[in-house]
Amino acid sequence: MNRNTLLRGVTYCLIPALAWGGMFPVMQVALKVLDPFYFTTIRYIWAGLILLGMLIVFEGKNVLRLEGESWKLLFFGAVGFSGFGFLTFVGQKLSGPSGAIIASVIMALMPLMTTCVNWALHKSKPNRSTFISIFIALSGAMLVITNGDPSLIVQIKEHIGASLLIMLGALCWVIYTMGGSQFAGWSPLRYTALTTCFGSLLNILIVLSATVFGALTMPSAERIGSVGAELLYMILIAGVLAVFTWNVGNKILKPENGMLFMNIVPVTTVTISALQGVEVGRLQLAGTFIVIIALVINNLTQRRGKMQVNMQNDHS
Repeated sequence: MNRNTLLRGVTYCLIPALAWGGMFPVMQVALKVLDPFYFTTIRYIWAGLILLGMLIVFEGKNVLRLEGESWKLLFFGAVGFSGFGFLTFVGQKLSGPSGAIIASVIMALMPLMTTCVNWALHKSKPNRSTFISIFIALSGAMLVITNGDPSLIVQIKEHIGASLLIMLGALCWVIYTMGGSQFAGWSPLRYTALTTCFGSLLNILIVLSATVFGALTMPSAERIGSVGAELLYMILIAGVLAVFTWNVGNKILKPENGMLFMNIVPVTTVTISALQGVEVGRLQLAGTFIVIIALVINNLTQRRGKMQVNMQNDHS
């Protein structure tokens, strides 16, 4: 990979990392007004339509053909835009005032989740240093979730339950990101647009079914309009721009490297949350940096190991 290609990959991964850092504080405001199911559904309907329009303009109508990949598109659309959207933001809402910070720190665990998924799928067992990094990162995440008070886990069942929902949402996004490699001959825009549309259709089906059976209440136009600014951010910046550039960047750098940029998300989120007046505990701040340091050390260790293997191969 030459320097220009590497720089493009870094830039494409940096844009969504910064955009998603702002996503959780924005959602913290929106979730006070609109439930996460309707918000996510509305968000991805518009994002899907915009991406579909971009796909037709830039690549033509021929690329709308599914080429026998409809079930794959439905699966990755479901985990990326139903699983991630619903699980993450339901968990954030249940987490209370610190929901944005907790969600962002758990998102930063994605590089280690990618390692675990690779282990499960390709039987590539991580080395000892990776296991240590996983333990340290999880310890840091628990520090953020509990703010240094482990009794919270016992006292408030929803607290740990909410964090588990967010973790499942993060895992869904890892699977979605890795799914791009299943469409080697497709452009990132094509994968992004079609999976978003499939995910949106599933979201509509889930939300309408839940509304019919009384589990959800359809919001009024006035209520939706009151979070118009938040919707615009989530559709255009955290949706269309971030998801597209994320898929482009990960196609260039590969998911195991692209995921490292998720380390930036909690730093941005903590900064914005503090500006919004959210109280950030010292132990939560310490936990955030523990997670980031663990992930960086793990990535550097992996790179050193790969360099040593390449050097051995060159000598032999």
